[in-house]
Amino acid sequence: MSQGWLSKKLKDVCVMQRGFDLPKKDRRSGNFPLISSSGAIDFHAEAKVTGPGVVTGRSGSIGQVFFIEEDFWPLNTSLYIKEFHGNDPRFIYYLLKSFDLSRYTSGAGVPTLNRNHVHDEDVLIPLDIEEQKRIVAILDQAFSDIDKARALTEKNLKNARELFESYLRKVFSQRGERWVDSTLANVAENLDRKRIPITKKDRVEGEYPYYGASGIVDYVNHYIFDEELLLVSEDGANLLARTYPVAFTATGKYWVNNHAHVLRFKDSFIQKFIEYYLNSISLRPYVSGMAQPKLNQKALNSIPVPSVDSVIAKNVVGRLSALEDELNRVQKIYKAKLDRLDELKKSLFQKAFAGELTKDSEESAA
Repeated sequence: MSQGWLSKKLKDVCVMQRGFDLPKKDRRSGNFPLISSSGAIDFHAEAKVTGPGVVTGRSGSIGQVFFIEEDFWPLNTSLYIKEFHGNDPRFIYYLLKSFDLSRYTSGAGVPTLNRNHVHDEDVLIPLDIEEQKRIVAILDQAFSDIDKARALTEKNLKNARELFESYLRKVFSQRGERWVDSTLANVAENLDRKRIPITKKDRVEGEYPYYGASGIVDYVNHYIFDEELLLVSEDGANLLARTYPVAFTATGKYWVNNHAHVLRFKDSFIQKFIEYYLNSISLRPYVSGMAQPKLNQKALNSIPVPSVDSVIAKNVVGRLSALEDELNRVQKIYKAKLDRLDELKKSLFQKAFAGELTKDSEESAA
């Protein structure tokens, strides 16, 4: 620990107070942000607290910490800090962000942050306000650089996925010879009748994957399928949002519940060909219900698909698989970079509040 740092209880460094109730019917349009446990949700004509201040969740969404520059109204789902006992407000903001606030929650239903437990935590803090501001400046710059790097990495990750999806659509829009228009019912056998849902309380933990609409959701002690089959999401928001594939192959021994359709094909290359195809098209015309999107069996069977022989399917699948392998390689690189950025943030927090952000570390962070 650096010279000039002292160990104190958090309550001797700042005071967390409960926010104020404000029913929706009493809210009036204005310029002062209303801060809930998840951040600014609206603006009001009045403010309860003069900025700057720090806000975190008291109930519901726990873990995020917000620095509010202007006057604001903290709602009763939040805890706010206005009394900083002479410490730099932004230093306290970073100090609180370094906490794992989930450790201080209680309640079986809606989690609630126990303010007294947080207040009783021991923290290290420099007595010199200028030292606090120096550390804040280091963290501001470092986190700004990290956020920029994260945004660029996430953009590259998204671009890589979109490039593959664009190529996928191009392949299926430029149909070659011997591509025949058909329907899914004519190229695959539907095995939905064999599915068996198991409620979570009735599942016995085991080694066999238990598939649902989004892939593997659990592991159970028995299986009902022992072959390579194509599973297609039957319900869920992803049918329209397409955050992840709606069609995916299951192999080995496994169980499938009633949230994924089960299709058997006569040839593995044709199966993979149809998997790529279904993931390249919009399913919106075949999905019923907007609040709870559903692709029922009749609609699934009616989806128009290209019917090709095994030779053509193998050729198309070979090209797409090679590109997908490259996409997966690139995705691993980008995801590893995102993990490193997260670890760097944790390391900076640890050093900052252990009194280890020296001049040397300031230069290395830059």
